[in-house]
Amino acid sequence: MDFPEALRASRNRRHLSQLELASRAGTTQRHISFIENGRSAPGRALVARLADSLALPLRERNGLLLAAGYAPVHPEHDLDDPALAPALEALDHVLDGHLPYPAIVVDRHGTLVRANSAFDVMTEGVDPALLGPRANILRLALHPGGLAPRIRNFPQWARHVIEALRDEQRRNPDARLAALHAELAPYVAESAPGDTQLLGFAVPMELETASRGLLRLMTTVAVFATAADVTIAELKLEAFLPADRATAQALTEGAARAAPVR
Repeated sequence: MDFPEALRASRNRRHLSQLELASRAGTTQRHISFIENGRSAPGRALVARLADSLALPLRERNGLLLAAGYAPVHPEHDLDDPALAPALEALDHVLDGHLPYPAIVVDRHGTLVRANSAFDVMTEGVDPALLGPRANILRLALHPGGLAPRIRNFPQWARHVIEALRDEQRRNPDARLAALHAELAPYVAESAPGDTQLLGFAVPMELETASRGLLRLMTTVAVFATAADVTIAELKLEAFLPADRATAQALTEGAARAAPVR
């Protein structure tokens, strides 16, 4: 994809007009039009301002720079690279800080990167084939061999998950996300009339567990807000917090009976 096409695609996905983008980037609508038509080649500084104005993820910023003929500015390391060790160590501290509540770290495709010991409560009885070093939390949540049979409000909660996946794919198109959505969407029933108001933050996961009973959990998501590395910027820390006192008590008392082992 050449630069004019890449810029136009990014702008359209964010529902911005040329005038709105120009205003944000400190240029003119005419200049944006010339760039998108290939009649004008932007300098590196303007490309960077356009990326900022579009609030592009670091990976897409690098791609926009490359399309314009400039070197990317944001490094991308593998998770086992020593350069990322301090960030991963910090994540381990945060995961432990959420105990006795389950918490995990996933990458942009939902691949499980880290988990605290309390997460084991959620994976009781899960098909071992869905676990392992490259387990995907979205597949784990929606697959019939995963958490799905034990989620009492699965239709409402799963709809929330699949819609979030679809929205992410629309904002930041990715072949793996598209394939994952195609794989998981058939597990989720279409929403019925009147179900819409049940979606969103107010929908907890109601999970039946053998060791803790019924857990009502709400999910919060945290990211590295100032990350300069592509890999770290794409990590998300998801914490499953109790939605009621009974859940908090069950998790706290259960943790007291078990030795915390990562």
